Amino acid sequence: MKYSICLLLIAIITFSCNLNKSNKPYATIEAPVAKKTPKELTIHNDTRIDNYFWMRLSDEQKNAENPDEKTQDVLDYLNAENEYLSKAMVHTTNLQDKLYNEIVGRIKKDDQSVPVNDNGYSYYTRFEEGGDYALYCRKKLEEGAKEEVMLHGPEMAKGYSYYGFGGRSVSPDNKMLAFGIDTISRRQYTLYFKNLETGNLLADKLSNTGGSATWANDGKTVFYTTKDPQTLRQNKIVKHVIGTNQSEDVVVYEEKDDTFRCGVGKTKSDAYLVIGSFQTLSTEFRVLDANTPNGEWKLIQPREKNLEYTIDHFKDHFYIRTNKDAKNFKLVKTPVDKTEKDNWVDVIGHREDVYFQGMDLFENYLVAQERKEGLRTIRVMKWDGTDDHYIKFSDPAYFAATTSNLDFDTDILRYTYSSLTTPNSTYEYNMSTKGQELLKQIEVLDDNFLIDNYISERLYATATDGTKVPVSLIYKKGIEKNGKNPLLLYAYGSYGNSQEPRFNSTRLSLLDRGFIYAIAHIRGGQEMGRDWYENGKLLKKKNTFTDFIDVGQFLIDEKFTSSNHLYAYGGSAGGLLMGAVLNMKPQMWNGVIAAVPFVDVVSTMLDETIPLTTFEFDEWGNPKNKEYYDYMKSYSPYDNVEAKDYPNILITTGYWDSQVQYWEPAKWIAKLRELKTDDNLLIMDCNMETGHGGASGRFERYKRLALTYAFIFDLEGVTE
Repeated sequence: MKYSICLLLIAIITFSCNLNKSNKPYATIEAPVAKKTPKELTIHNDTRIDNYFWMRLSDEQKNAENPDEKTQDVLDYLNAENEYLSKAMVHTTNLQDKLYNEIVGRIKKDDQSVPVNDNGYSYYTRFEEGGDYALYCRKKLEEGAKEEVMLHGPEMAKGYSYYGFGGRSVSPDNKMLAFGIDTISRRQYTLYFKNLETGNLLADKLSNTGGSATWANDGKTVFYTTKDPQTLRQNKIVKHVIGTNQSEDVVVYEEKDDTFRCGVGKTKSDAYLVIGSFQTLSTEFRVLDANTPNGEWKLIQPREKNLEYTIDHFKDHFYIRTNKDAKNFKLVKTPVDKTEKDNWVDVIGHREDVYFQGMDLFENYLVAQERKEGLRTIRVMKWDGTDDHYIKFSDPAYFAATTSNLDFDTDILRYTYSSLTTPNSTYEYNMSTKGQELLKQIEVLDDNFLIDNYISERLYATATDGTKVPVSLIYKKGIEKNGKNPLLLYAYGSYGNSQEPRFNSTRLSLLDRGFIYAIAHIRGGQEMGRDWYENGKLLKKKNTFTDFIDVGQFLIDEKFTSSNHLYAYGGSAGGLLMGAVLNMKPQMWNGVIAAVPFVDVVSTMLDETIPLTTFEFDEWGNPKNKEYYDYMKSYSPYDNVEAKDYPNILITTGYWDSQVQYWEPAKWIAKLRELKTDDNLLIMDCNMETGHGGASGRFERYKRLALTYAFIFDLEGVTE
């Protein structure tokens, strides 16, 4: 009898599984299977076998007009993945269209930025109805002044599948515009120059640049960065005189340490040109009198390991943000003729509970941007010590930052403010009277949108080691904590980049369908100060992953959701996070979205010809050191794929991505498909025309977002 019951149960379970599988629209579609060509990768007497190493192409192969056999094999595979995605998601086409129209429909089509006044002109960008690119404009600061369209984005972008604008800078005499253009999506810009009086382009054309130019005060000399053609590291500062060929340009500085990159800019005072050399844990600056572009550059303070600083200029001093004897940074000043660190005097000292982010200098005021208990603050101080106050904000989780304060002699401070429920807003704050004026709040073109319809919260999850991890949430009023709510959990957790709780109108498509949206402020960011970053990098990187898992478990325990309704999203280094938690806790998620994911950590960090590798040794470690190699290998998503069940996964990438090369996600999906033991959906969207940042147009990028939302909605059974 027991034997018969067992047989009956087996039959029922088998029937149920088959029925469940047949209900999945993609079940009958054959997924691509990548060929396996084993390659041995050996270091430290350890050999890894990479069956999909063949997917890597050189830039020359990608750019070739006629692809060779290897290139064609890669293209065939990527196209097969794209075709599989199209077939697997075809039943969501109407939903994707609806989502795209919904998302785009909330955006004001003929919008304009808040004007910024500079040197007698008011500068702004605006969009025209139906336009995918901005118009960059200005007007003279005089009554009845006519608009000047400096750059007409829609016209310039015609005929290009990708058209990215870099920096834009106007000469001191207001007569010329320097601007950068990238038509490949590799962040290798060509600099052009335009005569703003005649509207004509100059013959000057500078290739392989970082995308922006800094003018000397003579109005004819510019300084710009060039890149190593292979690694794309910004390694040279070059001087160009208008009217000459690029071949005549002079290299004024070369960064020979391949763990550093360099850039060039100008102080707020316009008195000094500035060259900065940057590494993850060290910086170095040089200055030059902006009136003497052919003069000698002066070193502010020689680089030292673990010494970071940035500079600005006011009157007879340089003001320096630094971590010298201050892990959370502080503000010091030093005479312009005595700049070494022995001469630095504290202006705002170090505090254990406050992270000093930056400053704005005015004639009568010093404004500090700080972070306390995970939230940004704006502090206003009079130089004479008679006033010291903070601008007050009321939301439980928010973002606030000063912006575009170009003048010294003013009592007006401009800042932006946003929260999970408040659209991005620009204010002018009177530092003397403490009054303020709202200049602009981004419009949300949705009759159903009311701020009061949504609730935002700031909670704390307890990590495995007892650390309290902040979590920002937003959801629609009426949501019950019953464990049945779909929830999308986002995080990044690297480079000290703090993820701010800002408003995004695209999320309304989630919230209005019953989703909760949450941001996990995990270690590796800098939300809770410098230690928060230090404890989520190098040999402590796994804290980033366990924090995210612990936040997910907290949201389940608090009945916001359950594992059947929990979704995770992260991009780039956040894509590494997704890959790691997929391997560590696959059963926690119903679906995971990994955008342009950095997943082949060991191989990438061993290859110093790849962009960003050498620059990031202080973030991940150098795997030529066995200790770092072993640690990286223990969490690298690609190296830790196993034969087990994984949840539903959507991966996105760009063929021209220079930051996370396309072959990382391509290899990863191939290995996942080879080893996974489940029948859940595994798809990849490889955009063959874009790079790391996605589409260049204003609206095109929302098509991929509509796909992403449709992916998780479909898993929730949401069809409208």
